[in-house]
Amino acid sequence: MQLFVNDLTVIDFSYLCPIRGMVGESWIVDVLLEGDLDEQNMVLDFAKVKRTIKNTIDDVADHRLLIPTACNEVRLQQQDDRVWVDFNSQKGSIHLACPSQAFALIPSHVVDFDSVNTFLHTALKAVLPGNVDGVSLTLRNEIHAAPFYHYSHGLKKHDGNCQRIAHGHRSPVTVFENGIAAPKWDEYWAKRWHDIYLGSEEDTVSVDSLGLSSQTAITAETHLGFHYQAPQGDFQLAMPIACCDVLPQDTTVELLADYMAQCLSEKVPSSDFKVIAYEGIGKGAIASRAGIIKQ
Repeated sequence: MQLFVNDLTVIDFSYLCPIRGMVGESWIVDVLLEGDLDEQNMVLDFAKVKRTIKNTIDDVADHRLLIPTACNEVRLQQQDDRVWVDFNSQKGSIHLACPSQAFALIPSHVVDFDSVNTFLHTALKAVLPGNVDGVSLTLRNEIHAAPFYHYSHGLKKHDGNCQRIAHGHRSPVTVFENGIAAPKWDEYWAKRWHDIYLGSEEDTVSVDSLGLSSQTAITAETHLGFHYQAPQGDFQLAMPIACCDVLPQDTTVELLADYMAQCLSEKVPSSDFKVIAYEGIGKGAIASRAGIIKQ
């Protein structure tokens, strides 16, 4: 007997890519279970599917930085609960020092649907009841009509897993100028924030002050440093300058939408703007700016 649940959850995460650098992603998860009927004449109660399977997936992969540990460009060091990561990409080197729960170690050369599927399958087999002898996952992107961007960030004030300094989202954006859809501005933000790290000014530090691995060799001319303390621990990151956009506030989706609206208002002061910005799939924020009325 087979049991399926589509759109079970969404994984919002970032991953390291030798070509693109740090990439923010959002994947939808569908699940298919196969097994014998239990004493309730069910393969697995839907409530348990949502509780056990969704919670396991969220726990091991959601809001983490996924690292392809078999990739030649990765160097990992761990001491107790702290992990140091050095990674080389065509966009420049990336360096982190964070609590271990900030990362998911994917035993593969690349992070893709297949490698993450295998990683999640292993975690799920350990928590499913004995009558379930098969579990299959489908990982997929949301199909967007509007332009979208991939961004990574961290929210030190968050009391949940968003505080991890390198997690991300794949997010569409829709802009209205004077009440009319303005796809040129959608494209502007999709291009500006393609594979970007969005940092807050108050979290920027000198790269020389970071406690990175001894093999790290970077300068202020090539990298930006980010460092903060959060409830889950001490988070440090060095990113190539060209891969960063530093904002004067936190990078919650509410403030990102407001920042986009403000930037557009400064570019075209006479126009009214409304920005619909998503944080991954099915959630987001709306911000507006009124144009300057000319006498």
